[in-house]
This record gives sequence, structure tokens and C-alpha cells, in this order.
Amino acid sequence: MPKVLISDKMSSEAEAALKARGVDVDYKPGLSPEELKSILPAYDGIAIRSATKLTADLIDAATNLKVIGRAGIGVDNVDIPTASKRGVIVMNAPFGNAATTAELTVALALAAARHIPAATASTRLGKWEKNGFMGRELCGKVLGIIGTGNIGSLVVERFLGLKMRVLAFDPFISKQRAEDLGVSLCPTLDEFWPQIDVLTVHTPLIPATRHIVNAAAFERMKKGVIIVNCARGGIIDEAALYEALKSGKVFAAGLDVFEVEPARSNPLFELDNVVFTPHLGASTHEAQVKVAVQIAEQIADYLLKGTVQNALNIPAVSEGELVTLRPYLNLADKLGTTLGQLNESGIKRIEVLFEGEVAALSRKPITNMVLNSLLKPMLSGVNLVNAPLIAEERGIEVVEAVRRHSNKGFTSALGVTITTEDRERCITGTLLYGKEPRIVAMNNIPIEATPEGSLLFVANNDAPGLIGRVGTILGEAQINIANFHLGRKEIGGRAIAFINVDQDVPREVMEKLTSVPNVIEVKLVRY
Repeated sequence: MPKVLISDKMSSEAEAALKARGVDVDYKPGLSPEELKSILPAYDGIAIRSATKLTADLIDAATNLKVIGRAGIGVDNVDIPTASKRGVIVMNAPFGNAATTAELTVALALAAARHIPAATASTRLGKWEKNGFMGRELCGKVLGIIGTGNIGSLVVERFLGLKMRVLAFDPFISKQRAEDLGVSLCPTLDEFWPQIDVLTVHTPLIPATRHIVNAAAFERMKKGVIIVNCARGGIIDEAALYEALKSGKVFAAGLDVFEVEPARSNPLFELDNVVFTPHLGASTHEAQVKVAVQIAEQIADYLLKGTVQNALNIPAVSEGELVTLRPYLNLADKLGTTLGQLNESGIKRIEVLFEGEVAALSRKPITNMVLNSLLKPMLSGVNLVNAPLIAEERGIEVVEAVRRHSNKGFTSALGVTITTEDRERCITGTLLYGKEPRIVAMNNIPIEATPEGSLLFVANNDAPGLIGRVGTILGEAQINIANFHLGRKEIGGRAIAFINVDQDVPREVMEKLTSVPNVIEVKLVRY
């Protein structure tokens, strides 16, 4: 039974969802890093929110950890590169709190535009200062939005309802997607800043977005702009925002996030034209339940079924996709395993060729499986998560190629070619009856072989008597031949054989086979 630790405060429904699926759960929020480090080796998975900081040393200590689940969107509290190197999947729950955060964005924009917190405080004191809180109307103004992903798209929808025009800066969406959202795309920030009346940001905090809203940006904006940040502290340069608010360049701001959290003190707190909330983007009962249940179900599905959803360091595969992909993943595993055990030298290039129907499927999971199975015989600690990183670290070029129609006569075929310092090997496989893996070509020589059990590979020059000698050596060693598959291109040319054997082949037998005249290479592949 897989075991999962919930190390942050989370809805009790997360624990219930894990247990209902047959996962053992420990709920232990508030552990110190030292306490966490001491118990992590006992767990297959961990569910966190923002309080737990999974640093490199903690992930390294979690020797059995397979999955990290973040109940929410931001994962800046997880060392993803270390997790990837250790083969740990990192997944989040990007949809559960999207509506809640979008609603808070609108609330902060309206509260800032109409001075609602300050007016509330004044009215509570009985001052009735009607002329002291002159606000701004949003209807008909231009909302500038940076980032139109899960949350950003919902924010757009809500501000369009306020009859605002929306201008978006997002290099990762197409013109068609922008049209579908009802926004105008701005190609550069230099063109973006002068046009907006209200700014909201909805991107992760990464080096490219840190202080993307800075003093130079404020200088280019209209006087009287309103700034809202419900994404991540650090996207907006707080020192520059402070000066812009004091000078009147920025009319007002609404901030839910800060560069340093918890924000016990901040120069911005001195200003009356800023609305603050303590990182409440996901803080509604509905959102807390949604993200907790979502991440619990995702963790359970991965540990029990191998289904990957909303992963940040591996291609995600839904349960429905997995049904279609699974036979091809099995085929990719067999092909990668075969080449990995045949190879003897450093690999420079790996090409995965998708032919026919398989070309229409999600290719990344299949490529990852090829890399995983191919590299495993040569390197320890390789898995589906870190295989692409390990290949990249070793300077291996990985290429995907697509051929919509197979030129080998199959409705679907998968080919893998590896290039080393001194040679190139290629293997092609297909699915028999749509589910059973078969090798159908090796080094461009047609053959049909079943990749299972122990498979003896023999490369030779086509010559009379060779099959008999090979069979005799195996028979004398009491090794039973289950299947003997032969392939050649022309009489007297290069030939190959794949021999399914029922027993392992000892080293001395391999040496005898290699010494047979006209035999070029003999290898044993174990599946």
C-alpha cells in the first residue's frame, strides 16, 4: 500500500480521498525541516501547500519519494530541478483555486479604485468624508493583463463583464486563442505599458518575470494607473511601486502577495492608497476543498495507476489517454531496452520516429519511455522523470520525427535510432493486434521478433551452416530455443537473428557463439 504524508494544513477531505482509494495517509502539519527530513524516507508521496519548503536536501533525503503534490498552483517552495534529477514527479492543482483568485483580483481592483478600505475605516469613525474618497470608474477603461493562463483567462472574462477593454501581453498564446478570449494581444511591453488603465499580473515568479513591473515600466504608464497583484510577490518591484504611489503616477494598488512573506512590515503599509490582503487568493472554503481533493486524487492515481496529471516535470497523461498510449509505451519500453542492452559506447544522438497512427498521439510520454529504457542499462537512477534531463546533461541530442504514413506497410510503427561515436543502430517495432509488441526491423533488415524473456541477438554474414552451429551450441548447453527469427536483405549479405531462449545464456556459451565463423556480434537482451 503506498504511503503519503500531508505536511501542511489541508481540508480533511484530502485525507479521506486518499484513504478511499486505498492509500495509507499520515496527516502531520507543522513539522520542522529537521523533523520532516527524518521521516520522509518512509513515504512514497507528499502533499503540501505553501508552508512546507521542499529544498534539495529534503528531497535528497526522501529516498522512496515518487511524487510531490502541491494543493494549489505555485510551486516556488519546491526545488523542481532536484526533484527531477531524483526522478520525483512534481504536480500541482491549477484549477481548484482559479475562480477564487480571479474573484479576489476583481475585488482588489474595485476596492483600490473606490478606496473601500479607507472609506470603511473613516465611516466607522463617524467622519462621513464623501469628498475625501473620490474614486475611479473601471467601465470603458483598458485592463492590461500579463499572463492569460488558467487564472488569467478567468480574470479576463470577469473584467469583460465590467465593460472594460482588455489588452494582453502573453508571448505564449496564439492570435486565435486571444480572439477566443476576447482580448487584444500586445507584442511588446514597451507598447503595452502606455495603453493600460489597470494592470493585473498572472504569471509564475521566474527569473524572466521577477520585477517585470519596475521603475522603467511605471515611467511609461499613464498617470493614474491602478496596479493589482494576486500572483506572486516579486513580479512587481515594491520599491518602485512605493515611489510611483507616492508621486501619484499610480493612483492606487491592490496587493495580495509580497516579496517577503509573511509581510509583517513593509514601506507600502505607510500609504493610504493601497489595499492589502495576506495572500488570500485561494482562501475560500470552496477552493480549499477543491485543491485538496484534486491533489489527493492526482497523487493516488499516480501511485496506484501510473496516471500523470498536471505534472510540471513530466508530460501529463490523463486516464483516458493512458488507455490508448499504454500499448505504445510498452512498445517504446521494449525498443529502448533492446537498444540500451545492445549498445556499448557513448550515445551522441537519439531519434524517435513516429509512423502512421501513433504520430497522432501524445509523443512526449513515448519519447520519455524510450529514453528511460534506453539509458537504464548504462546509468543508474534513470526513470521517466529524469531521463530527458540525464540525456541533456550528457550532451545527447534527442529528436522526434513524424511520418504520417508508415513506409513499412504497417498502420502504425515506432522507430528508434541511436548514433554513437562509431556506429548507428536502428530498430523498428509495431503492435500485433493493436497490443502485442513486435520488432519488425533491425538496422534496416526486416525481421519479426517477440521482445520478451531472454532474447539472443546475432549479427552475421549470411553463410550456409551458421544456423545449425548456433543451434548446436545452445543445445549442448541445455538452452532451449523457443523461437528463432531470421532476417537478411540479400543472399550472402548481412543477416541477423533474434532467438528467444528459455534459459539465461552463460558467458562461456556467448563466447562460443561469437567464435562461430561469419558471426559478427552476439548479445543477450533481457526484458
